[in-house]
Amino acid sequence: MEEQFIIRVPPNVAERIERLLNENNASSSEDKSLDLQFGEDGRSGTFVIGDEHFPASLLDLPAVVESYKTYDDNSLVKTADIGQMIMVRESGDAAPDVIESRHGLTPPMRDARKRRFRREPDLNPELVSRVEKDLLKIIAGGTAENLDILSSSEQEGEENARSANKKPAATPASKHDVPETRTNAGDADRSDSDESDESV
Repeated sequence: MEEQFIIRVPPNVAERIERLLNENNASSSEDKSLDLQFGEDGRSGTFVIGDEHFPASLLDLPAVVESYKTYDDNSLVKTADIGQMIMVRESGDAAPDVIESRHGLTPPMRDARKRRFRREPDLNPELVSRVEKDLLKIIAGGTAENLDILSSSEQEGEENARSANKKPAATPASKHDVPETRTNAGDADRSDSDESDESV
């Protein structure tokens, strides 16, 4: 697979990049070079075009984006999975305080994390730590301290409730009483040849 990334830039920078890429002779342009440098944290950096410097941030996308390439305009070949985007800002804009982009790349993925994905459950940390301790004790061969023991009558009631929820096994359908059909083979005194003799 190829290495690919998505870079989102302000409109005026996009025009300059497009002009730079479309020109045959790049040395005639005032924007002679493109450069992208990241700091030690790997999330913030600087995008350089010509002599101008723009702040940039690496953001995680809310969903993985697949990119495709075509050679004949009929069949598509997958070339990469893209999970991050480089966001270039104007010099005066504030840096994002999160590492995940709130929106996806297309309008249907706007505010995707809130609208399309399930929220993480609100767990009580005290309950989680208590259950974790009990599991470690059980694994070590001990017994759990916070175990609710049911009496035998309650256990029987639960077993009855479980068995009531189960579907009964399918029984074969009973056959209706059908009278046996009689054939000529069952009659000893009559045969096909006898009928032919009477007609003579």
